[in-house]
Amino acid sequence: MQIGGTKILTGARYVYLVAFFALLSGLFYPIITHSSWDLVISGTLILYVGLAGTVTIYKAATAEKHRKAYLIIGLVITSLALFLVYGAIGRI
Repeated sequence: MQIGGTKILTGARYVYLVAFFALLSGLFYPIITHSSWDLVISGTLILYVGLAGTVTIYKAATAEKHRKAYLIIGLVITSLALFLVYGAIGRI
């Protein structure tokens, strides 16, 4: 017998990730300095791209089929996140 608790926990997990990534990317900096929110939004999106890459790499380790495809896609997405980080700090 399964109660609606798993849907609540799943939703709470995603709310937690959004809040954590927003804090990690510097949510309070624009509030303190009265500057633009652009860096916080782009930082949060870069963190989501990196999360998608690492989840795909994890899927490669646990999947029974298509391991090589998951691994390649995960490494490409993670590399894209690294490229976006370097682009955000102005090194590219």
